[in-house]
Amino acid sequence: MRQQEEMPHLISCSLLLLVLLAPTNCSASARAAAGVSSISSAAAAAAAAANTTSSSKNKPQAAALIVFGDSIVDPGNNNGINTIVKADFPPYGDDFLNHRPTGRFCNGRIPTDFIASRLGLKDLLPPYLSPQPLDKPDLITGVSFASGGTGFDPLTPKLASVISLPDQLAMFREYLGKVRAAAGDAKAAEILSRGVFAICAGSDDVANTYFTMRARSNYDHASYARLLVQHASSFVEDLIHAGARRVAFIGIPPIGCVPSQRTMSGGLERGCSQGHNEVAVAYNAGMVRELAALRKKYPGTLLVFMDIYGFLYDMMMHPRSYGFTQATKGCCGTGLLEVSVLCNGVTSAVCDDVGDYLFWDSYHPTEKAYKILADFVYDNYVKLII
Repeated sequence: MRQQEEMPHLISCSLLLLVLLAPTNCSASARAAAGVSSISSAAAAAAAAANTTSSSKNKPQAAALIVFGDSIVDPGNNNGINTIVKADFPPYGDDFLNHRPTGRFCNGRIPTDFIASRLGLKDLLPPYLSPQPLDKPDLITGVSFASGGTGFDPLTPKLASVISLPDQLAMFREYLGKVRAAAGDAKAAEILSRGVFAICAGSDDVANTYFTMRARSNYDHASYARLLVQHASSFVEDLIHAGARRVAFIGIPPIGCVPSQRTMSGGLERGCSQGHNEVAVAYNAGMVRELAALRKKYPGTLLVFMDIYGFLYDMMMHPRSYGFTQATKGCCGTGLLEVSVLCNGVTSAVCDDVGDYLFWDSYHPTEKAYKILADFVYDNYVKLII
């Protein structure tokens, strides 16, 4: 039974912004050199042990899984950088191996862990900035460069002091050098040609940079969506130039319906924020068009747009159809605002049955919800590029 304590837990929206988005110094060189994490060595060792045997004994469906993006797919890259946007402390990881926090913004595994497993590669996709050096099998089967709090808008990673998408791409080029040194040029070439490259970002641009911080107040919904499309499509093209040939691009979900955005922008009844979702829909439509143009421009590259908006919206509106009873609050604390450092083992109790909850904190789904989403993504989209 999980600990459940009744306690006063009043957190203002201004405190949430101050804590999560206060700028700190985090240079690109410091990010690349980061090797210290508050994750315990025991947790890191446990994660490494889990990866020694893939959940699938069949031949892997891809050479590797390479991931870029934000907290949805960050397995712990933020642990060792100078940012407040972290999840390497309890109750995060409450249902992970040995109940240890790893830096995943979840109670357990995240979507890329499930995708790596279904591809037959390994059970857990590690962070590139792992606190322990990755061994050769783990290195050559893929890593995540994702950083919680980042986005396509260049302002977003600056506001949160996290790793930008261009810096993640620079880390990927460094990674390829390590692969060549460990396994040769042929293996690096195989990863580029047969690896699955996944990109998942944009939600923090909409929720944090645009609506919460009002950092782009001179843009209306449509023009901000176009700005994001411009930067996102440029990143995809840069990734193609770096050698990627099988690219999966994940669209923005109905971000206006996550608990924190309901609380801050959904009125007294905490409904979905229409504005957030309008930007998401416009952005997704723009990326569909951009990816179609890129397919014509690069006929040797497989590009797929993974539309998760409708599926997640249905989960949020009809949670019982997916095995949940609560979809408007997170399991951590009050479930209204707690995320990252505000979801902690000191001030935040957790719900009795996390299996009833679609969301772990006020922004990120639970492991159970991620598993459902990952299966949807794999069955409908990943299979198109393997």
